[in-house]
Amino acid sequence: MLFVMKYIISFFCLLTFSIACSNSENSPTQQLPVNPTPVIPPTPVTMPNPTNSVITNYVGYTLIWNDEFNTSQLELTKWNYETGTGVNGDFGTGQLDRATDRTSNVSMLAGTDNDGSLAITTLKEAYIDRKYTSGRINTKDKYSCGPGSRIEARIWARDVQFKGQGFAFWMMPAEIPEGKDYIMWPQGGEVDIMEYVGAIPFANLGSVHYAWSWENNQYQSWNHGHKGAYYSYAENQVPAIHPEYGNWPTTANNPSAGSGAYHLYRIDWYNNRIEFSVDEQIYHINYFNDGTMFGNAADGEDADATVTVNNKKVFKSEYSHHFEEWKPFDHKFYLILSAGVGGNDNQSYGGAIVSQAVFPCTTLIDYVRVYKRI
Repeated sequence: MLFVMKYIISFFCLLTFSIACSNSENSPTQQLPVNPTPVIPPTPVTMPNPTNSVITNYVGYTLIWNDEFNTSQLELTKWNYETGTGVNGDFGTGQLDRATDRTSNVSMLAGTDNDGSLAITTLKEAYIDRKYTSGRINTKDKYSCGPGSRIEARIWARDVQFKGQGFAFWMMPAEIPEGKDYIMWPQGGEVDIMEYVGAIPFANLGSVHYAWSWENNQYQSWNHGHKGAYYSYAENQVPAIHPEYGNWPTTANNPSAGSGAYHLYRIDWYNNRIEFSVDEQIYHINYFNDGTMFGNAADGEDADATVTVNNKKVFKSEYSHHFEEWKPFDHKFYLILSAGVGGNDNQSYGGAIVSQAVFPCTTLIDYVRVYKRI
């Protein structure tokens, strides 16, 4: 799920707060001590960008699913709470937090003109067996989408300011092969529309994860492909210099940081590619089949290159459909919104939490919308 792991952009799999979301642990059944007075995330007083109550109608698209987060509580006809710490106790990404369904971690905030936002908050607190809590919600078994879709969310990672803090808007497989009980990661694929961490404050990461070999639908540690690109909020393109950890925390409302304001995070999902954009600027295009990136002959390589399109740097990549048994990005995926607290520098994308980190750490989601291309 949220926040996969990092470095060497090709091995990014084990580097993200996001990867292992699909295998979550149920809440404990035994009676354990809980926080008797949950902390409610503070209502923002000043917003760099007001929330947007008008639903955009795009030419060539029709709205088919959305949540404007204007209700008093999370709509459970649309979303599930994902609670616990994941099947291996850290969501597979080295995280320290336990996800809960409490209003202190997932709540609604009133906005302007009767338009609200969803608040997902991480807290530093003693809760059951953890020192941090978080919120994670998904649309598994309630809504999914795939090729032919435009998927977007307007998000303000307001308090993601320190190394070890992070937030993601991403997707995991909603379909499985015929005759199978499950689809293994990364054979089933993963789409990370927004991965924002305090350790890299001036860039968002947009990625696909996939497998090189079918391996009879079994996990192999070597069997992971990843193509991801950074978007620079200041340059509105792939940054000229590959971002590294540093420059945190930023100043309040810094326009060059993802924590400075609301931004529109989107993918346009076509039959042969996925286009990633922030604020409607495309910065990463992943092509599914070998040779389609530049129309050359298939060569068996997971090729990529940064090119200039309309005077902007765009990262192009290819070959996320390596085998015939299952082509992940031909199928539907469900939506996920999740926060995380990193536990180490080697496994957690965004690194280990630092002692200076300020909590509560709230991210605001104005809306999530899915359009069908017509």
